[in-house]
Amino acid sequence: MPDAITGLWAAATTPTDTAGAIDHAALAHHAQRLVRWGCDGLVLFGSCGEGPSFSIAERLAAAEAVLRAGVDPARLGMGTGCPAIADTVALTKGMLSLGITRTLLLPPYYFAGMSAEGIEDAFAAVLDGVADARLSACLYHIPQVCGVPVPAAVLGRLRTRYGATVSGVKDSSGDFEAFLGFRAAAPDVAALVGAEVLIGRAVAAGGQGTICGMANLVPALVRRLFHEPGAQQAIEQACAPIDSIPTLKAALAAVTGEPIWRNVRPPLRATDAAAGAHIAAMLESMEQRPAA
Repeated sequence: MPDAITGLWAAATTPTDTAGAIDHAALAHHAQRLVRWGCDGLVLFGSCGEGPSFSIAERLAAAEAVLRAGVDPARLGMGTGCPAIADTVALTKGMLSLGITRTLLLPPYYFAGMSAEGIEDAFAAVLDGVADARLSACLYHIPQVCGVPVPAAVLGRLRTRYGATVSGVKDSSGDFEAFLGFRAAAPDVAALVGAEVLIGRAVAAGGQGTICGMANLVPALVRRLFHEPGAQQAIEQACAPIDSIPTLKAALAAVTGEPIWRNVRPPLRATDAAAGAHIAAMLESMEQRPAA
C-alpha cells in the first residue's frame, strides 16, 4: 500500500494567534519538528488540528505554507471532510493541487442516524466528484465526536468500488471490536487507530499504525507501543491527564516553550498553563526528545 498512511503519524495541532488566525510559521516549524522527532508523517486539520473550525481557504493556505517550508508532501495528509459534499470535493481538489495526495475523510456530519447506504452515497459522491487517481483516502470513524459513523460494511463496499483510492480507515472510536470489524470487512485496507492505548493490540491484529495526538508530544514513546507491550502502562499514564484538545495544546506549549500553542478557536477554551506544565514535567521523565 505505497500511498496509504501507515506507521506513526501525528494528528497535528494547529497554532493560532489570540485572534484565531493560523500562525503559518509556527505550523511549518511544528511539522518539521514532528518529522525530526521521528514521525513518519502528520495529518493537518484533523480533530486535534481543530479542522472543522477552519475554512477551506485557511486550511489550504496553511498547508501551502508548510510545503513552502520544505516539508515533503509525501509526509503530509489533510483532513478534508466537511458537512457539505461540494465543500469536501473543493477542499480535496485544492489539497491535490498542492501535491498532497492523502486525505483523512470524515463522513458528512450533522445529520445523525443516517443509513449505511446514505453514508456510502455521500462518500461515493465525494470520490466521484474529485475523480483523481492520485487520491489516497483514509476514511475517518469518530462517531462520538462527529455523530456519524463509518460502517465497516461501507468501507468494504467502497474499497470494492474504488480500489486503492480507498486506502485506509482511521478508527478513533476507542472500541477495539469496531477496529476488528474494519479489518474483517476490508482486510486489504490500511487500518489505523487513534486511541494510543489500542496501538499494540491493533498492530498485532494486522493494523498498519496510528494517527494520534500524543505523537505531538512523545512520538518515541508512542512508537514503542508498536512492538513493546511493556510500554502500555507508560502511555496510559501519559494519556490519562490529556482529556481534551486544549489540554493537549497546553502540554505542547509547555514542552516546546512556545506559548502560542495554548490558543484555541471557539467554541474551545484554553486550558490553564499550569495544567500543561504539570503534564510536560511528567512526560519529560518518560521520554527524552530532541530540541524543539
